[in-house]
Amino acid sequence: MQIGGVSILAFVLSASLALTCSCTKPIALTPERSAPPSDITTMTTNSDEFSVNDAPLRLPLVNPKIVVLKSRRRLMLYSNNALVRLYRIGLGADPVSDKTIEGDRRTPEGEFYVFTKNEQSSYYLSLGLSYPNVEDAERGLRESLITQTEYDQILDTIRRKVEPPQKTALGGDIYIHGNGSQTDWTWGCVALDNENMLELFNAVPVKTTVVIEH
Repeated sequence: MQIGGVSILAFVLSASLALTCSCTKPIALTPERSAPPSDITTMTTNSDEFSVNDAPLRLPLVNPKIVVLKSRRRLMLYSNNALVRLYRIGLGADPVSDKTIEGDRRTPEGEFYVFTKNEQSSYYLSLGLSYPNVEDAERGLRESLITQTEYDQILDTIRRKVEPPQKTALGGDIYIHGNGSQTDWTWGCVALDNENMLELFNAVPVKTTVVIEH
């Protein structure tokens, strides 16, 4: 039987072939299991961005500063406002939002400083970050998450650039540490590959400024 000069058998075979070609088209795979959701800026995968790491790291750094870009999963190390190192990082298991309370597994955002360097860390090496900061304390007091006494303690420690209270309802124990950057697996910390963590650990002193941005 024919329809417009084309046999039904030929028509069916043609349609079947079209469906087969469409369904067997290779599916593009994401480059990293830890790639951020679609509402986060896509990470740069161009290896040229890491070319800054080819130059020897000159120590001591001048006015060292660490900047973390959460959406790009990158940590940048500066000396005298010049970029000297760029590292891939992993974040907390809920990597998008700012940290608000204990146990939310979010990496905090804001300005902090390194209050300690731990050579005996369970995660290779670690740099303790001064979370909660003043803004976190103000929010916590406003939302009745912390008491006036806890608020005063946080502000006093920040003023002296020492360890803030770590056991309030705001949470704590936020570190930059090792043990791998390929996924967002931490409890809110910033994770590097061990080789990079060793270099960073040796490069920055206590009280180094750390800025974490979305």
